[in-house]
Amino acid sequence: KPNLDQFATGLVGTRSPYGACPNAFDPTYISGGSSSGSAVAVALGLVSFSLGTDTAGSGRVPAAFNNIVGLKPSCGRLSTRGVVPACRSLDCVSIFALTSDDAERVLRAAEGFDAEDEYSRDFARIEVPVLPSPREGARIGVPRADQLEFFGDDGYAKAFEDAITRARSLGWKIVEIDFEPFKEAARLLYEGPWLAERYVALERFVRERADAMHPVTRAIIQRGAEPSAAQAFAAQYRLRQLKRRSEAVWEAIDALMVPTAPSIYTIAEVNADPIALNTRLGTYTNFVNLLDLAAVAVPAGFRSDGLPFGVTL
Repeated sequence: KPNLDQFATGLVGTRSPYGACPNAFDPTYISGGSSSGSAVAVALGLVSFSLGTDTAGSGRVPAAFNNIVGLKPSCGRLSTRGVVPACRSLDCVSIFALTSDDAERVLRAAEGFDAEDEYSRDFARIEVPVLPSPREGARIGVPRADQLEFFGDDGYAKAFEDAITRARSLGWKIVEIDFEPFKEAARLLYEGPWLAERYVALERFVRERADAMHPVTRAIIQRGAEPSAAQAFAAQYRLRQLKRRSEAVWEAIDALMVPTAPSIYTIAEVNADPIALNTRLGTYTNFVNLLDLAAVAVPAGFRSDGLPFGVTL
């Protein structure tokens, strides 16, 4: 069975009672999480594809760190019935694959409306826009340079510059956008009351078997008992404001391209600073779930030390 951050709480792959899941390229580095083992199994060639979950980036960060494709479909496109919930209103079943074509084949086989899943949506009745091709003048948005954050990782910063250059060479028109509403939405996930959803899902387990939880996971989920109903509504209102602001961006672009993660860390670094470094990894992923977007993480080169870099569209 593939390992993962316990209760899908983390973007690192180290928060497991069974030990950290090592990166497929360098075992001293993190695999990314929470669906760490699912991604590594694909990267090592053990399987052609695998399923994960994605609540804050769990199906994209491990893809980037292991040089594979990670598809986070729209919420409700794949049934979550039977999945242990993290945040039920945000949870998505995700797909790891070696190629985009494989990911699409798995999506077509797995998708479908499930009347027994309260969050399932019937996409057969939803008109999905088709992205123009580069020849048709597809406009790809990227954050303004002053809004990009790599936390001192010059290798990842250079790799993203190269990805933008590559996109231009393919014929895409690059449009710089105001990324602030997306960044603020991302911060809401762990700085706001959505932690309460994790607590609701696991309240009985926390109460009866707290000693069976990874210490970092337990500390995070127990914080979910603190937010008030008033805070939950205030955060919902703020999210709606940010969603409206972000919608204006889509008038100028057909797709958005961001780094999948701002940097990568060793297992030792994450163990020494588990909360802050994990939070950094969600910089370019958390907003996707809160703003109800779909995303696909794809390989986009390597750092000079041979570790993969990826972008998300």
